Amino acid sequence: MPSFDIVSEVNKVEVRNAVDQANKEVSTRYDFKGSDARIEAADKVLTLFADSEFQLDQVKEILIGKLSKRGVDVRCLDEGKLEKVSGNKVKRAITVKEGIDTELAKRIVKLIKDSKLKVQASIQGEAVRVSGAKRDVLQDVIALARKEVVDFPLQYNNFRD
Repeated sequence: MPSFDIVSEVNKVEVRNAVDQANKEVSTRYDFKGSDARIEAADKVLTLFADSEFQLDQVKEILIGKLSKRGVDVRCLDEGKLEKVSGNKVKRAITVKEGIDTELAKRIVKLIKDSKLKVQASIQGEAVRVSGAKRDVLQDVIALARKEVVDFPLQYNNFRD
């Protein structure tokens, strides 16, 4: 019985490379000379530092540009609130979301069941497994999910016949 998984994954190597490129550009740009603007990357959290809110927005734009050039979907970024650090300096934490949370998984399963396609959808951890009798029906499910779920990056892998 053919099946595939709907997942949400981020290539961590590409995120790290994009952060390194963005830091390099920030350090060489004239408008950031003498400032403490930088990006620090932890496990799934990117922390942006700058001297002012305007500079922080500029650093964020550089980072988003580098991420999108490297093929990382920027819809996986969850922006935190602006925090004041010592003096006039500010920082903002950006979380890189991975995996499908249960609420989105339930929404995807409900969407598939409401479509009346002859498939079964089940939640398995941070993925949704879809299985059906024919490949064509599974491809219709992929097209439906691409059309309906636009607020979160989804990938379709582990396709088996």
